[in-house]
Amino acid sequence: MTPSRTGAAFALVAMLCVQLGLAVSVGLIDRIGTEGTAWLRLAWAGAILLVVVRPRPSAFSRRGLVTAVALGVVTAALTLFFMAAVARLPLGTASALEFLGPLGVAVARGRGVAKAWALVAAAGVVLLTEPWQGGADPVGVAYALAAASCWAAYILLTQRVGDEVAGLRGLAVSMPVAGLAATAVVSVSDGPEVFGHLTGELLLVGLGLAVLLPVVPFSLEMLALRRLTTAAFGVLMALEPAIALVVGVVALRQLPGWWPVAGIALVVAAGIGAERAGARQVPEVDGITNRA
Repeated sequence: MTPSRTGAAFALVAMLCVQLGLAVSVGLIDRIGTEGTAWLRLAWAGAILLVVVRPRPSAFSRRGLVTAVALGVVTAALTLFFMAAVARLPLGTASALEFLGPLGVAVARGRGVAKAWALVAAAGVVLLTEPWQGGADPVGVAYALAAASCWAAYILLTQRVGDEVAGLRGLAVSMPVAGLAATAVVSVSDGPEVFGHLTGELLLVGLGLAVLLPVVPFSLEMLALRRLTTAAFGVLMALEPAIALVVGVVALRQLPGWWPVAGIALVVAAGIGAERAGARQVPEVDGITNRA
């Protein structure tokens, strides 16, 4: 198998892990709520990376450390908003709306025709949400769009962290910060309800989810980026809303109508077009699209 095919396989498996992790997360919402589910994943992921990588403060510049902390806060917000979205929307719809974040970054980087893909994405969003039928929960749509904004910020901050810190050290700071930020939110909003329902079984499920999302996907994306160009990687990542749709159908029995399917297709097409025209021109080895 050629390096490009191997890299593509790694990227596809990473996306599948992300969506399967989200599908399993949906099953936990009824037990510990959206915020509790997000917190459980983030807390375990932060603990795993902190123990495995063991980042040293001396390895960071002041700017690198501040950026990694900011990335952790954004990661927590992204996860909390997206879990709130998937509690109200089908997984494919929520993922497609969330993908508007990286799509917006790609369009902003591009020139000329690249910006026209924003119109294609906008048409996709209209079909996804079906405003003429009131088919999509407006609160869920708002949460998904908030997650999209956080994902755009996540991409930019991850690039800065990757420029400042080599390897996984930046993630080993940002993920524990994300876990702490999520803990603070849960403690203020719904602490007794979440912490009071924790069992050994739930903790083990949370540990498994943290491995499935984000530890394994991040590692696979790292391997993929070493074998693919940034543009090729971005095009593959644009397929994620379609993968989310399939996982939603198979794992969650979420059967979409024809209009939402067409909307997801337009968002995917816009993502592929925008990524081709808006790829970053400097080497990237730390990944720009992984989510926790």
